[in-house]
Amino acid sequence: NSARKTAAWVLSVFRDRSKSTMMQLYKSLVRSKLEYCCPVWSPTKIEDIKAVESIQRTFTSKISGIQHLSYWDRLQALNMMSLQRRRERYLIIHMWKIRMAHVPNDLKVKFQYNDRLGLKALVPKVPHSHIGSAYQNSFAVKGPRLWNMLPKDLILKDDLDSLKTSLDRFLLSFRDTPPVAGCEIQIPNSLL
Repeated sequence: NSARKTAAWVLSVFRDRSKSTMMQLYKSLVRSKLEYCCPVWSPTKIEDIKAVESIQRTFTSKISGIQHLSYWDRLQALNMMSLQRRRERYLIIHMWKIRMAHVPNDLKVKFQYNDRLGLKALVPKVPHSHIGSAYQNSFAVKGPRLWNMLPKDLILKDDLDSLKTSLDRFLLSFRDTPPVAGCEIQIPNSLL
């Protein structure tokens, strides 16, 4: 709600709808609210994903020159990721921080080196009673699974800025079609 109100305020106060102005305002004032603590809170229900994504969808539809494009095409034109994809990006970055001991490893995530595949995270065994539950979507399970899909050269990066640059390039190479309200056909968008 806070991000939605801020987006409405920005659109009512600023008349300039150029790409540079709108993106600067969006990234600094609106998206920061949508992504606050997203490694901890990341919606998994389609309705919740649509609700969060609708804020970015509406905001980008006001940018001059790309209003006629579908949301998915606008993301490509703006060289942006969906909020769903960005949340997965943050999970991967947090996994890197755990590996590099920049943050505490409270969940006891373990890594194992494989000559062929590189450094892989061990995915904890999911108790049979937890299959399909919140545990399956928790960071303890989702983080290692996302980490393990990365190419070998990416997971061995030792510098955070280098990792972010390479990770963004890697993630932008995948089709990004987040679920949106009003679209009956939902294409699975998660990297998993």
